[in-house]
Amino acid sequence: MADAPAIPDEAQVRARWGDFAWTKANAAKAAEIIARYPAGRQRSAVMPLLDLAQRQVGAETQTQGWLPVPVIEYVAASLDMSFMRAYEVATFYTMYNLAPVGRFHVQVCGTTPCLLRGSDDVMAACKNRGMAKGKTTPDGLFTLTEVECMGNCANAPMVQINDDNYEDLDYDSMTRILEALAAGETPKPGSQNPNRHTSEPEGGPTTLIEMVSANHDYRKSW
Repeated sequence: MADAPAIPDEAQVRARWGDFAWTKANAAKAAEIIARYPAGRQRSAVMPLLDLAQRQVGAETQTQGWLPVPVIEYVAASLDMSFMRAYEVATFYTMYNLAPVGRFHVQVCGTTPCLLRGSDDVMAACKNRGMAKGKTTPDGLFTLTEVECMGNCANAPMVQINDDNYEDLDYDSMTRILEALAAGETPKPGSQNPNRHTSEPEGGPTTLIEMVSANHDYRKSW
């Protein structure tokens, strides 16, 4: 697995993020999120608010975003909860970044199904693009992280890059995706196997075949 992230100096972080506040648009989003929960249960909004805060940091830094301590403090205060309660959430879920990342956070699954299906080749494509696990490339473009299962075993090997999944990868397809991102393009997410649309067998569906082109009532055959 990747080395522990290098968290910046606290004084520098506070100097940069100590006055963090919602943008006008995100203040409206935060209010809408909090309003989803009953009175007295507003703290349940901590997860979506942390995500919103991370995205705002990302927008300001042109990266995927991360959660500096002052930002977590701001979210906690907005929900009238202790910093430690919010920090526990941020440190438990891996979708929150506790250190700066690049514009594209490349998360490569290294769990058994992906490993057996060629995740080493995917990792090699990343390394040949100048990446190293737990590090950000000097140009600030890519951060590489090896992660545990992300639930796409039927389409192994796969990576998640920011909000998109790329599946059925090999060395060449991973290289093309990274080159497209570096060029400012938007590669097609999902399966990279031309013989698959989502996670169906490569030769086409083998069950519920009548459902492929139209809705079909199977109850008559039960």
